[in-house]
Amino acid sequence: MKASNITKVIDKLIDRQLPVFIWGAPGIGKSSIVRQIAEEKEMVFLDLRLSLLDPTDLKGIPFFNADTQEGVWAKPSFLPSESDSRGILFLDEINTAPPAVQASAYQLILDRRVGEYELPKGWSIVAAGNRENDRGVVYKMPPPLANRFVHFEMEVDFEDWKSWAYRNGIDASLIAFLAYDKSMLFTFDPLSNEKSFATPRSWEYVDNIIKSGIEKELILDSISGAVGREAAVGYLSFRKVMNELPDLSAVLDGTLKELEEDDPKIMMALAIGLVNAIKEDQREKAVENVLEFSLQLPGEFAIMMVKDMQQSGIDVEGAENWSEWVRKFAYLLA
Repeated sequence: MKASNITKVIDKLIDRQLPVFIWGAPGIGKSSIVRQIAEEKEMVFLDLRLSLLDPTDLKGIPFFNADTQEGVWAKPSFLPSESDSRGILFLDEINTAPPAVQASAYQLILDRRVGEYELPKGWSIVAAGNRENDRGVVYKMPPPLANRFVHFEMEVDFEDWKSWAYRNGIDASLIAFLAYDKSMLFTFDPLSNEKSFATPRSWEYVDNIIKSGIEKELILDSISGAVGREAAVGYLSFRKVMNELPDLSAVLDGTLKELEEDDPKIMMALAIGLVNAIKEDQREKAVENVLEFSLQLPGEFAIMMVKDMQQSGIDVEGAENWSEWVRKFAYLLA
């Protein structure tokens, strides 16, 4: 299931306080979508890595209460305690935790309590983990624990990632490269021994690397350390194409109305670059100039660019030449 669809479903199930488990390969953003849901609902997000805990960390340490002559469990301080609080308890890497720790989680997940501790009413539980065939260090989840969740398997989807990348200011050259070669978004191979491979998370690292000011002669090795050599070489080769683009501001102000170029790489880079440029300058005239310019582009690039503008909240339908644009590409829109 795509991340966007998982987000919609989990958003509703959290309201019903149904425990949810998200399965997926490493680095595809499982924790990020849960954190995003928590932020949008203005809920506390508590990320708890069960693989780092001992059984007593979750259940509490037993001690003798001399006043009551009873053995009691000391409640863990890291779990939410305020009765009127609202949040999501995110149990990450739950299937990498030793079986004894998973067993301690049974009661918390099903009964919302463990030992002397009870989860406040305003809290929901979401868990995540890597699949057994991803070659991570995982323990097979016991059926009694698995049956306590509603399970979803998350897949990598480029359109979902592109929408996220636009919202989060990811460098236009990265978006354009991955739009040109979508296979490079996720190159994880569980049978490979390579330490670095491309994932949505590692491409975010690349965005930080290229914005960090690292010297030019070190940039290839730095990017290779995040996404692998093949992806790094492919991206840097594509990045050179970005340097051959015309001045995008000339398109926005209407002085550049056509482009004598048919290289698909340049077309892709140009379309993505214009979307980023128009996000910074959403004047009605600038939008009309971009639409006018797109009329002479190949249909697939013009449509991709306009769809990306719409997803970015740009009012293309309000432009005077919108009807002309629709008539030009109606055969592709049908």
